[in-house]
Parts: sequence; C-alpha cells; structure tokens
Amino acid sequence: MNKKAAIHSEKLYSAILSLKTIDECAAFFEDICTIQELQSLQQRLEVAIALSQGSSYVDVNKSTGASTATICRVSKALNYGDGGYKTVIERLEQNDD
Repeated sequence: MNKKAAIHSEKLYSAILSLKTIDECAAFFEDICTIQELQSLQQRLEVAIALSQGSSYVDVNKSTGASTATICRVSKALNYGDGGYKTVIERLEQNDD
C-alpha cells in the first residue's frame, strides 16, 4: 500500500474508532456504504461466525445465502489473514456472556 493510500485508510479507521454508539455506527455506515455494500459486509461477518463455529460450507451457504466464492474468501481470511475476524468474533462472544 502506498503512503497516500495508507493515510486515507488510517483516516477511515480513526473515523470508525471515533464512533461511540451503535446508532452512530449505523448512521455512519449507512451514509458511507451503499445498501449492497453494507449487506455484503454483514454477510461476510455472518459467514465468518458460522465458519468459526465449525459449520460446513454447505451449511453456511444455506444459512447465509453467501456464494461459495465468498465463503472461500472468508475462510481464507480466517485461516491465513491478519486476525481481524478472529478478534471481532472473540469480542462479540465476550459481549454475549
């Protein structure tokens, strides 16, 4: 990633971290994303959660409607990515307790 792209990414991540409530977060993402983009992000998170719980690709496809390409991509990120999905899933599970 070049320096200019990194600065823009950092600005976006800082903006997300500045949000304090679910309502603020929802408003921001509804403003910055199209409906399709937001649905795709939500679906990828659901796929990641299902895969982390041991669901098969077939079951994940049936429960989320995600394509096999999306399921494979999320699985690859879960297994070989930077750990973002794992961090979020662990924190969501902690909040459910």
